Amino acid sequence: MRLAFTKCHGSGNDFPLIDARALALDDAEWARVARALADRDGPVGGDGLLLLTAGDDAHAFGMRMFNSDGSEAETCLNGLRCVARAGFEALGVDAARVKLKTSSAEVAREAELAPGVVTVRTVVGPASTDLADVGVRGALSELPSARAFTAVAMPNPHLVTFVEQVDEAELVALGEYCETGPALIPGRANVSFVELRGPDLFVRTFERGVGLTDSCGSAMAASVLAAGLTGRVPLGAEVRVFNKGGLVRGCAAADRVVTISGNASFLYDASVEIDPATGSVAEVTIHARRDDEARAWGAAVAALA
Repeated sequence: MRLAFTKCHGSGNDFPLIDARALALDDAEWARVARALADRDGPVGGDGLLLLTAGDDAHAFGMRMFNSDGSEAETCLNGLRCVARAGFEALGVDAARVKLKTSSAEVAREAELAPGVVTVRTVVGPASTDLADVGVRGALSELPSARAFTAVAMPNPHLVTFVEQVDEAELVALGEYCETGPALIPGRANVSFVELRGPDLFVRTFERGVGLTDSCGSAMAASVLAAGLTGRVPLGAEVRVFNKGGLVRGCAAADRVVTISGNASFLYDASVEIDPATGSVAEVTIHARRDDEARAWGAAVAALA
């Protein structure tokens, strides 16, 4: 079958995005599509697959996100901004309540983060720091690390620790431990090392089902909340959150509701011939490039330097 998609990114977290409201693939088929299209060695590549799905009485539309390994995530905030933009454009609205896998989110268009950069605000939560909600089946001290972690369910599971300087080898080792689904955290978890850079945060994440990634929106949200709960930044204050992909604005309230504002950039529109039964890709055709958006984001990231 031929599937139309838009290649997009939020803060460097890139995905093929499919309007799936009228499509009837089952979960196994979508998992195969995700593995094929998000394969970095394949013709498209990405950190996962985003689906714009139909809404219901309480939601204008929905989002599903499959990681590059075919597993489905509870949420993806960088991806949510992109899906929200697609939903806005499909329905002709500027704000909506979105159905996620196990929760809901409020999304709205917002003033541009930088010239030419389409920006969307997402509001999620309240997030939980209960270990059972995060999927931890013991004490965090049982992790193979001497660092102190804050566990956060966004609702997808996150382990956040604050460091003087990110050691990627250490981060990868802990992330790979979590990827094995150990008895301590059988559902796996995203692991983030966070640096305080003055009033700002820099986040580096090993993402569940993906690996070391340049950006993870829910990890940035979890990091803002963890920084507030541990007194590193004021609760209720807006902070800038940087990663290798760019930046977002974040705020964690005392009620553990987290607001993240960032780009939702569309890079090109394409279609792909794919067999959902096998995941085999025969042909990808790019129909239109959105070079103005790519340039605008490039200029915004260059200005950070």
